[in-house]
Amino acid sequence: MRENRQPRQIATVVSADAVGFSRLMHIDDEAALRLFDERRNLIVGTVERAGGNVFGAAGDSIMAVFGNPIVALGAVLRFQEEIGEANAAAGPDRAMPFRTGISAGSVMIRQDGVFGDTVNIAARVQEFSPHGGVALAETAYSQLNRQFDLHFTDLGPFQLKNIAMPVRVFVSDPNGSNVKPAALMGLRAGREAQPPSGSVDELPALAVLPFQNLTGDAMLAYLCDGIADDILLGVANTRSVPVIARDSSFQFRDPALTTAATGHLLGARYIVSGSVSGNAERITLNASLADSSTSRVIWAGRYERGLVEVQRLQRELGGEIVSRLEREVDRVEQVRTFQVPPESLSTWQLVRRGRWHMQRRSPDDTARAFEYFRQAYDEDPNSSAVLNELAWWHLWKAWLNFADRDELRIVAGYARRSLLMDSLDARPYCYLGFVEILEARPQSAIDLCRQAIDINPSLSLAHTGLGSARALLLEPGEAIRHLTEAIRLSPFETYLFHNLGELAAAHTIAGNWPAAIEAADRSLSLAPNYFYASYLKVGALARLGRIEEARQEARAFKTRHPDFEHKWIEWIPFRDKDVNRGMIENFELAGA
Repeated sequence: MRENRQPRQIATVVSADAVGFSRLMHIDDEAALRLFDERRNLIVGTVERAGGNVFGAAGDSIMAVFGNPIVALGAVLRFQEEIGEANAAAGPDRAMPFRTGISAGSVMIRQDGVFGDTVNIAARVQEFSPHGGVALAETAYSQLNRQFDLHFTDLGPFQLKNIAMPVRVFVSDPNGSNVKPAALMGLRAGREAQPPSGSVDELPALAVLPFQNLTGDAMLAYLCDGIADDILLGVANTRSVPVIARDSSFQFRDPALTTAATGHLLGARYIVSGSVSGNAERITLNASLADSSTSRVIWAGRYERGLVEVQRLQRELGGEIVSRLEREVDRVEQVRTFQVPPESLSTWQLVRRGRWHMQRRSPDDTARAFEYFRQAYDEDPNSSAVLNELAWWHLWKAWLNFADRDELRIVAGYARRSLLMDSLDARPYCYLGFVEILEARPQSAIDLCRQAIDINPSLSLAHTGLGSARALLLEPGEAIRHLTEAIRLSPFETYLFHNLGELAAAHTIAGNWPAAIEAADRSLSLAPNYFYASYLKVGALARLGRIEEARQEARAFKTRHPDFEHKWIEWIPFRDKDVNRGMIENFELAGA
């Protein structure tokens, strides 16, 4: 008997979804429905004039099918422009932008709808679209690229829900944003996007993004970062969920990048975001917790406070986030985690100003950061927050100056004093661990970094320290495990090149030359002049017998580092100096 199969055809599917519909429904449901109907009519009219057909409208979503992808994108651009004009006329409090997704491929068209993976993919990639913009699956992008005067950003492949094969996603914002946060530059250089955490053996991760500054006062940017930073630190100190490090999540400042895209790029299922408005006397904070796998808001809150209450605000907001994620979190742990810092408001402000400048990394900014930290110290020399920032600042300086012992003594002094003030803060244990590493005492470093992780399992720097110490003790398997976890918890941090260099060293100790080359390449894609990764890559290529490639790399190494001496490698405090000699022999095998 012949199987009764549904006829199939090649088509282009567009998915459009209203942004902020639920928020407006909460404020004024009748007005929200009126605004949605107006925009839906704009979309339907444009689609029908272009020869497309609307199907599957449900809730705040609309879907349409076209025979030609060029016609489909043209229709999307037209109705997005019309919706933009309508939003501008309605004002910011009544704006309702739309996100759109386009996929092309085989579909089944019946009287009751359009079906197939192409429909599902269009709905999924729409979640990556900027507000007022468009996201394309690769099947559509391959036919549309260069057909329109649009810039598309390649976000990479994603494992979409209920779709068997990964789908590459391209996004564009016709309103002017290039959708290029700094983090994406590093991503494309050496790391494919990962699906949000949440496998059977891995807790789903959370990321706290920098809060948007809507005050109109650039001088209050530190305040927005400071509030978000305190929430991040508080949530990280619970054991409920792994938290992506600040150095990575704070790179995602561009609101054009959607929750789904941000979550995939950071490897985080849950995203905390928000905005601060008001002035230096009284602020209004809007915050939300969203599930990036569905792009749905789990919780949203609005807070109005005087500036003097800002320290209490992070406790309220952070506690709410934790309780939403893990109802069984012990109340005692919540109180401990989100306690009000002991320093005064002025000290709190000085520390947050210093952190803001430190994050910018320029020489001028790091010098200004130190000035703020010193002022905070003069105001409150017993504040653990101040002591921690000074310890980190001097540790950073010591690392840049090849383990300067005077700087390391300063780090240890500040870190020990911080522990006297607050023995349940993970950071000083971690800083002391790095002092031990740089002083060639890796076993002591392991004990200190373990203490840090026991307190804060999400402290990526502590995992880096454990990985480095394990490598020095010639335990490459453990080193690789901890370094990989550090990279997972902070996939876009400034010093990622260093973590990858340490990973290359661990693979070198294990004799896994292809893995060593891969890690070194990723490190060098972020910091082309990092001598350690380059040195290890030369040796790994030589050990694989790829002598000509090794010679080319060695010549490039010598050009970049004309003052290099083998004592730079001999100094590394491996437990067995045969490892140092082996690295040198590997390099010399290149014969360049």
